[in-house]
Amino acid sequence: MKRQRLTREQSKDQTRERLLDAAQVIFMKKGFVAASVEDIAAAAGYTRGAFYSNFRSKSELFLELLRRDHEAMQADLHAIFESAASREEMEARVLRYYSSLHRENKCFLLWVEAKLLAVRDGRFRLRFNAFMHEKLEQLSAYVREFSERVGTPMSMPPEQLAIGLIGLCDGVQFFYTIDPQNVPAEMAEMVLAGFFSRVVFGRDA
Repeated sequence: MKRQRLTREQSKDQTRERLLDAAQVIFMKKGFVAASVEDIAAAAGYTRGAFYSNFRSKSELFLELLRRDHEAMQADLHAIFESAASREEMEARVLRYYSSLHRENKCFLLWVEAKLLAVRDGRFRLRFNAFMHEKLEQLSAYVREFSERVGTPMSMPPEQLAIGLIGLCDGVQFFYTIDPQNVPAEMAEMVLAGFFSRVVFGRDA
């Protein structure tokens, strides 16, 4: 069967996705600073010119990678709210999602790289902080909606809960990644489950 020819727009989208996929692998392996535009383009099978026809800079591509990962997470959370009916079912799905996040989050090192870069690079920091503000607003909205749907009063403002949730998940992921012998998956899940039961779900145990 004759293969369908891609439109110009489809071809451009495919090129961007391949560049993003290649950059993700290289950033995870070498770090953002050590990775070059040439490394990324070559790994994707393109030239330096192809890179700059899709991204203005390595930093712009980096932010696009983070946004892609964030949107995938948003889709997962949205699916929980769309399909869960009862309070028990919604709580179980939220808990299952966050309790396994430390094992499923393949982009954790990208976020670590981004935070280090934001500390060292003022221009990147402005764009990264704007993105993180957007991320916090969206998570706060999910926290608020969860509270309204299940009828559980929030123990603190949703914006504070969102910051605490992100900080806790990042911290647990960090310990699990660098020291899995002393912080195995089971312990990570117990920490996250305890946080959700007491702070988010409003239970004593």
